[in-house]
Amino acid sequence: MNDAIINEKNSEQALVRREKLARLKESGRNPFITTTFEQTHHSVEIKQQFDVIEGQDVFIAGRLMSFRSSGKASFMDVQDRDGRIQVYVSVNDLGGDAYLELKTFDIGDILGVRGRVFRTQRGEISIHAGEITLLTKSLEPLPEKFHGLKDIEQRYRRRYLDLITNRDSFDVFLKRAKIISAIRNFLDGRGFIEVETPVLSTIASGAAARPFVTKSNKLNMELYLRIATELYLKRCIVGGMERVYELGKDFRNEGVDIRHNPEFTMLELYQAFTDYNGMMKLCENIIADAAMKVCDSTKVNYQGIELDFTPPWRRVTMLDAIRENGGPDFGEIKTDEEARKTAFDFHLAAELRKDIKNCSRGDVMNAAFEHFAENNLIQPTFVMDYPTDISPLTKQKSNDSTMTERFEAFVFGREIANAYSELNDPIVQRERFIQQAKERELGDDEAYRLDEDFIASLEIGMPPTGGMGIGIDRIVMFLTDTYSIRDVILFPVMKPDE
Repeated sequence: MNDAIINEKNSEQALVRREKLARLKESGRNPFITTTFEQTHHSVEIKQQFDVIEGQDVFIAGRLMSFRSSGKASFMDVQDRDGRIQVYVSVNDLGGDAYLELKTFDIGDILGVRGRVFRTQRGEISIHAGEITLLTKSLEPLPEKFHGLKDIEQRYRRRYLDLITNRDSFDVFLKRAKIISAIRNFLDGRGFIEVETPVLSTIASGAAARPFVTKSNKLNMELYLRIATELYLKRCIVGGMERVYELGKDFRNEGVDIRHNPEFTMLELYQAFTDYNGMMKLCENIIADAAMKVCDSTKVNYQGIELDFTPPWRRVTMLDAIRENGGPDFGEIKTDEEARKTAFDFHLAAELRKDIKNCSRGDVMNAAFEHFAENNLIQPTFVMDYPTDISPLTKQKSNDSTMTERFEAFVFGREIANAYSELNDPIVQRERFIQQAKERELGDDEAYRLDEDFIASLEIGMPPTGGMGIGIDRIVMFLTDTYSIRDVILFPVMKPDE
């Protein structure tokens, strides 16, 4: 059946449903006037507690998903938040008029049911209805075969239909909620304080990313949607909070693909008196704990591959990761000029984010890592020690000023976390910001911006601190075995449906 025929059929059904609603209103039974229904149980509770509540009356509410009539008795499936349960209805229980009205209900209508819990002859736990109330009239038909839609993007555009008709999708978002709850509980139990920082700011900083720009009419000034919460959270550390975190939205005006959405959820946390080694332990334990809470194991299947999140994860330096995967040895490449020649020799232009003539050794080293090593990092791995010139907020290694105490965590070739031993020297931080300003003048619109108030906070004194950002959406993808980031964001950013 082609799309035109389906749309015509749906239009006819929608017209019939509106006619039914009109008749209900004329008879004084407008379902949209109903405001409450006493819901004593959900479907899963009834099935799990059957031995205790068999024979008792319960009140359930949910959406009518199927209806099978045979003379003076009928069966229907009602779907609530937890799943479906069968409802048995007979003319003797409801009465003739109520039973006839039942047959006017449509798939998708929302019903309230009072009935006795029992088990059918076939062994299915069900409800023997004594009363059924139409709570909401569904005026549009549900898709007959939702997975059969050719345009899979309709699942994202009309997520409400996806949730109704696709239980697997519904369960992904239940697991997402459990993952976030597990992370909060983990951090709260270790003395972290959850805080909220501004979404709108006069400076977009804390990450290498393009911001979304907006304007305050009242203040007559340009504002940015935050690209990271880092600089505000560090101010909290300066203020003496010692351990802080924020779970919230960041916004980056960049590409859209299976791993990126312009609006995404990030966990950022900062802990005084530790470093990036402490962040590694914290990162692997946060994610392992979430996996245990949601998947009952630290080993999960993702796209046919078993991923083992059991701590400790592998640790490898960026330099060694490049060498191990057939790339150049940056231990032998000392200058920017040597690095640029290496970029030509190893065809790294595609991975470079700026004109090669403006690239530093760190730019080329990072490009070589992405080209040679990144996609090979399948099992959870910490890649350590990033170049200083691409890590402007990070403390240098004590034995090598060209490298910093920074790591990124990778799984299945994808970055899931970024962490530092935080730079707390205000003099050096200002110098780094000034260098970033020069990078912007050379055309790097992702370079960091100078934040004078943040520098002022560092001048007050920030203790040695470890900081980390973890991409929640990507963690959810791995723990729910979903291919695209749009499958774990309820309402992903999309172009309007034309």
